[in-house]
Amino acid sequence: MRTLTKAVALATCMMAGAASTAAIAAPVTIKFSHVVAENTPKGQMALKFKELAEQRLPGKVNVEVYPNSQLFGDGKVLEAMLLGDVQIAAPSLSKFKKYTKQLQVYDLPFLFKDMDAVDRFQKGPTGQKLLTSLEKRGLVGLGYIHNGMKQLSASKPLRVPADAEGLKFRIMTSDVLVSQFEAVDAIPLKKPFSEVFTLLQTKAIDGAENPWSNLYSKKFFEVQDYVTETNHGVLDYMVVTSARFWKGLPEDVRSELKIAMDEAIAHGNKIADQKAMGDRQRIIDSKRTTVLQISDAERQQWVDAMKPVWKQFERQIGKDVIEAAIQANN
Repeated sequence: MRTLTKAVALATCMMAGAASTAAIAAPVTIKFSHVVAENTPKGQMALKFKELAEQRLPGKVNVEVYPNSQLFGDGKVLEAMLLGDVQIAAPSLSKFKKYTKQLQVYDLPFLFKDMDAVDRFQKGPTGQKLLTSLEKRGLVGLGYIHNGMKQLSASKPLRVPADAEGLKFRIMTSDVLVSQFEAVDAIPLKKPFSEVFTLLQTKAIDGAENPWSNLYSKKFFEVQDYVTETNHGVLDYMVVTSARFWKGLPEDVRSELKIAMDEAIAHGNKIADQKAMGDRQRIIDSKRTTVLQISDAERQQWVDAMKPVWKQFERQIGKDVIEAAIQANN
């Protein structure tokens, strides 16, 4: 009887050991959810991360990329991440207000003069510190992905702030952007990115703000009569994961994934720089919309109208953060 009991115990241990080995050997599935097309900088970054991660960790990780809001929209993806339903996402920086108000710095109008200034700020100590500002809420920032400077599109020509009066503009979920459009007596409407084309096409809204790559890849320029080259703000994303998932990975796997992510982000940001001017020219060449250049004097009117928004959000963001962003322009 004892012999039989020992045999059963031994078999049980062997099965448990086999199950444990199988569990260790099973690849980690990483679901990467985002809302834009695959031919955008973020879309290309996600695909490059999948390629590099699976190449560096063969049999250890399996990366599944879900573009075009197939899995989650930006409004729900962070909640889903904290529940473990998705492992990596790259929402626009406007989407993090619930988790930290400091990232609202990126929505301030006319704060950064160009993408080089944005890059200097993000690579500097303040920008890097902002990546860790989410950890107490269970999220870890892995890096920034560029999309570019934002332009205004509308159903009528916009040259000076008075031209925007009474027009309805789709915005991301951002109180800063609400104030930005209210500063020129326009009507901001928070709507999902996936609905923008239909809203523009059906004239439910009059305009929107987007970088060139979104205007082109999502065909917004086909349903807008005018695009004004304002470069009034930046649309960037934070690549983010859950602290629980990230810290639960084996050290060697986490290290390799971070290297893969850094390389993928560099790849995506290089594409962002190239696409910005390329897509701008493709929109002009299409003749589906009129791209307006505004004079320095006209642009200054927009700056004067919108700059008071900085002071309005200074306490929430932090004066030191805003000052660091200003310094990045030099």
